[in-house]
Amino acid sequence: MFFLLSKLAWFVLQPLVALLLLAACGWGLRRLGLPALGGIALGLSVVGLLLVLFSPLGLLMMNGLEQRFPKPELPERIDGIVVLGGSFDTRVARARGGDELNEAADRVTQAAALALRYPDAKLLFTGGVAAVLEDDIPEVDAAKTFFTSLGIPQERILLEGKARNTAENAVYSKPLANPQPGETWLLVTSAYHMPRAVGCFRSAGFDVLPYPVDFRTPSGPALWRPSSLVLRNAEKVDFALREYLGLFAYWMSGRIDSLFPRPARL
Repeated sequence: MFFLLSKLAWFVLQPLVALLLLAACGWGLRRLGLPALGGIALGLSVVGLLLVLFSPLGLLMMNGLEQRFPKPELPERIDGIVVLGGSFDTRVARARGGDELNEAADRVTQAAALALRYPDAKLLFTGGVAAVLEDDIPEVDAAKTFFTSLGIPQERILLEGKARNTAENAVYSKPLANPQPGETWLLVTSAYHMPRAVGCFRSAGFDVLPYPVDFRTPSGPALWRPSSLVLRNAEKVDFALREYLGLFAYWMSGRIDSLFPRPARL
């Protein structure tokens, strides 16, 4: 139920859809003889659209997520690497055949590089089919092909294909990894997604070392300069807002124990 509700809620709350609905509401209010309220709604939709498309709002929102967990110095030994799904465009792959990477490809490319750097470490990929209306190709199938094609032995690869969201990634990965006291397991996912991922793994009792990848924002003065391609600005607002709402929903439902997880104190 949580999975379906989260998908439905996000369809309505994603920025461009929400602004379109607000504009439609404004038009409807004016048609109903409430021009003042309708005008306010239409005005807010226009202002919101300008902020989403032309301002650094998305960069600032996403940077707050990406800065939460800095990339760590790696120890000499790594026992396992957990990489979260989301790197494969399974919808395109289902239609055209083969494996297709999307904008989160760093998750699997960086995980593969780590696996080659630490040849004794297990490599656990977790990601099922998250589609609601269509049956996409399971990500684990694409991941297996991808990792073995790079020369990683199949016996080192662990595949978890039931998880449909981040909480399930953590819950289903722990028994498969079976981490032992004193072992070091890396958690690889997009930097903006790391706070929620770490919170879920902590709640599952799976101690991991966060290794963020797939950074989407610059640093310094460039953080205040939005892209000239306005859809990129909108995309960053979309990703960041979904993540903040995800943190709130996971916290309210008890899937993470803090609203904005932070690095563990040493």
